[in-house]
Amino acid sequence: MDNNDDACGCGGGSSSSSSRLKYLIIRPEKGGIGDLYRYLVWADLASGLSFLEGSDQELVERVAADHRWVILVSIILRKFIAFLAKPMEWTGYAFDFFLNLLSLNHNLFGLLSNLLQGKVVVPERDTETFISTIGHLDGRIDLYKTQSLLLLQDTDNNSESSVFGERSIRIDMGNRALMDLCIMASKLAYENSKVIENVVLHHWKMHFVDFYNCWNDFQRERSTQVFILCDKDKDANLILISFRGTEPFDANDWSTDFDYSWYEIPKLGKVHMGFLEALGLGNRADVVTFQNHLQKWTNSGGVHVSKSPSQGRESVSSNIDSGQEQGQGIKEIPPEMVEMTAYYAVKSKLKSLFKEHKNAKFVVTGHSLGGALAILFPMVLVLHEEEEIIQRLLGVYTFGQPRVGNTELGRFMEAHLNHPVPKYFRMVYCNDLVPRLPYDDKTFLYKHFGVCLYYDSLYIQKHMDEEPNRNYFGMRYLIPEYLNAVWELIRALIMGYTHGPEYKEGWFSILIRVIGLALPGLSAHCPTNYVNSVRLGKERIIQLSSF
Repeated sequence: MDNNDDACGCGGGSSSSSSRLKYLIIRPEKGGIGDLYRYLVWADLASGLSFLEGSDQELVERVAADHRWVILVSIILRKFIAFLAKPMEWTGYAFDFFLNLLSLNHNLFGLLSNLLQGKVVVPERDTETFISTIGHLDGRIDLYKTQSLLLLQDTDNNSESSVFGERSIRIDMGNRALMDLCIMASKLAYENSKVIENVVLHHWKMHFVDFYNCWNDFQRERSTQVFILCDKDKDANLILISFRGTEPFDANDWSTDFDYSWYEIPKLGKVHMGFLEALGLGNRADVVTFQNHLQKWTNSGGVHVSKSPSQGRESVSSNIDSGQEQGQGIKEIPPEMVEMTAYYAVKSKLKSLFKEHKNAKFVVTGHSLGGALAILFPMVLVLHEEEEIIQRLLGVYTFGQPRVGNTELGRFMEAHLNHPVPKYFRMVYCNDLVPRLPYDDKTFLYKHFGVCLYYDSLYIQKHMDEEPNRNYFGMRYLIPEYLNAVWELIRALIMGYTHGPEYKEGWFSILIRVIGLALPGLSAHCPTNYVNSVRLGKERIIQLSSF
């Protein structure tokens, strides 16, 4: 494995600024349909190379020859997604409006009645009543209330440590309530800031800190969303950071999930390039930008975080002399860029919260793409030697998370997240397609790490190193996947009767189950399955760290 890692790592480039950079980029936009056809049908390497860019041309040629089918799948899917980008955006816009129109007017018959009476309630975007597609798919917003699972701490109604004089959650990592809070926060991250604030304050009785709409320099838009809450407004025990996952109608999000491009951080491992870009840590259009953000601190120099005296904001700079080998190509990261990006904005806020809440520890969570960002955030904190922050990390919970890097990266992170007890838990539901991406093969070497809590379609939990059918398209799993999709549809129709009204699935959820008959891995990815798995899981959650 290590030999393959080194081989795929690639050698040096031609320019002095990137001579030590190692990377591989798949660029569907660089080649045309003719190139794709020749590469697919005739195995023409010259056509295939038009889609690839790397730090070692000889090795890129070998990759194009030896792993044609994996590359073709990525190119075809991403080209198809790019072709549908605008229709997906328009469809999502119309679909969100329609779902909210039905909801605000009490479904179809209520809408018809209001039309006749001239009392139609028109949805307004970015308000606390405008719910996302994910929110309509699973309308649950309250936390699990079973007393055996949720430990509550009574506080004095007049106490400054309570949130609006209510009760607050006492953090206990052995308690399933924290997992429930994490999956519900991961689901809530799909909403706009006003919906999030309303739920956190009035339903969860917690303290809403802030919502961030962050810049992705490669996509040239604010496409990364994250919010922060505390369990109390004063003397908090818990700070929770929740990254938004893959939007159902966002072509860029889906393209990122099917991207196999990587950047290698020296002595750490290969990391998914698209996820680094989502955190604001580089842009593949100028690969040296990853080095600017990810260079490790050293005594002799390196990238460090410092305060801008005039503005009091964080900025990233280099104090390496231009003649030193390690620092070549490194430039100062402008403060205005820093405050726009997810990693730096969240880290800066986290530091200020620690000053306000002396005993607080933090949890990072996310579903889908949000799960990938949730585990990469502490990874970069470790890389930047933010030891004071890492010491206050309580745990990382991800749901339906894609792979983020190679085996070397996994070993690096496990060394920091497994001692004295495991802190990173990756939940996978049954045939969910996304945790099987990007493809795990000898070219790209994407590997999961950490503890996998795998739930089958009966919500029976198993502790595993890797979920079954790790690349999803295994032929021996094909028939069981479709049979399971039929069972999930039947289960959705009877869930409200067998488990209670809170588990009843609406027409929209049933529709997704029907679509899942064609592609089971897509419907299995829905947050509904993860909420049910956490709440109905039949095996006791293993003991985690506590304080």
